[in-house]
Amino acid sequence: MSSKSNKRDIFSGKLGFILTCIGSAVGIGNIWLFPYRLGQCGGAVFLILYMIFMIFLGVSGVVGEMAFGRAMRTGPLGAFKKSLEMRNIKFGHWIGVIPLIGCLLIGIGYSVVVGWIIKFVVDSITGTVLSDNTIADFQSLNKDFSSVGWHLTALVITFAIMILGVSKGIEKLNKIVMPAFFVMFLALSIFMFFSPKAMSGYVYLFKPDWNLLYDIKTWIYALGQAFFSLSLAGSGTIIYGSYLSEKEDVMFCASNVTIFSFISSLLAALTIIPAIFSFGLENELQSGPPLMFITMPNIFKSIPMGQIISIIFFVAVLFAAITSLINLFEAPVELLQSQFGLNRNKSVLIIAVISATIGIFIENASIVDVWMDVLSIYVIPLGALLAGIMFFWICGKKFAREQVELGRTKKIGKWFEPVTRYLFVGLVLIIYILNILIR
Repeated sequence: MSSKSNKRDIFSGKLGFILTCIGSAVGIGNIWLFPYRLGQCGGAVFLILYMIFMIFLGVSGVVGEMAFGRAMRTGPLGAFKKSLEMRNIKFGHWIGVIPLIGCLLIGIGYSVVVGWIIKFVVDSITGTVLSDNTIADFQSLNKDFSSVGWHLTALVITFAIMILGVSKGIEKLNKIVMPAFFVMFLALSIFMFFSPKAMSGYVYLFKPDWNLLYDIKTWIYALGQAFFSLSLAGSGTIIYGSYLSEKEDVMFCASNVTIFSFISSLLAALTIIPAIFSFGLENELQSGPPLMFITMPNIFKSIPMGQIISIIFFVAVLFAAITSLINLFEAPVELLQSQFGLNRNKSVLIIAVISATIGIFIENASIVDVWMDVLSIYVIPLGALLAGIMFFWICGKKFAREQVELGRTKKIGKWFEPVTRYLFVGLVLIIYILNILIR
């Protein structure tokens, strides 16, 4: 496949691509959901399994989606169509809309949460977040049309960046906010290290209870969290891969995305869990959204420099959330450009209007929770499964190997086909089925 496409924007280089992919992967799932899952699944054992699954998915799923996008120079719908045409199949490419719809809908739900984060950033700056009304403040979001202004602000910021394009907008943003995110959370984790009783949190994090290995949910949740953390959904990583030069080594890029996504999760855990143990709030590890919007603000009230720490925390969370949201919306924007011939401005505007129109009707926190849960269980994993089948099976093992080795100086070992075609695709299918059965 040619690396050139008419008027198609591309990343300026390897660094920008890697940081952008890290930005898409690092989101509130790493900051809120990961510590929550750690609490739910017993800490250290979950962390070990999560690390193993991250490595496995990095060298299989992430590599595959990056190479698939680069090979086809288009998003899921166009990529699926080209894959099937390689087998002289003229129908069925419509299933490429599944990851696209999933991406758009989860982006719509995610944008509501980003609006909440913006509100808490502002409340941190004004000091409101340190008041005694934290619970009531969050509960106020559990109403219809409860955060229209904040929600629309999130959408305006997101689409303003996207309208600038891939290299001038998305890539430049990630080059700034991703390093800032890691510096902020590193500083927060160091600060929390000196909290009283923080050591209890580290024991919880790093001392395994091996009996938890006998609980199938520990394995399922660790694998599911790894998928979520790496943004494997058959859409966003394919899109970003389609903007990548053929000169770049996707194996190297995927390795960096995997490493830094894991580090971001670990930094979040090293910040949140010691803080929670320091104040005897271990039971709130499993509280879900209140962990970030109620528990953490309550902790900030009780520590030195609480307002400054709260500002750093919520700004860092916002950086992670915005970069992930951009990735979710880039898939449908690219669809309008590549499949319908619209320019970027019109494509961004259409997706913005659709997102705002639907989003304002799901601003109730209870609705958002169900909305995101359904999509993450039934739609997102299915997109990853379909993309894996298309690239590793429909395109064929020779084509897949050639596309992954493009830009590399060394050939990939014989492990590649068994790991990608059988283990990866098989595990996605298993996790998809078990996620449905254990709910």
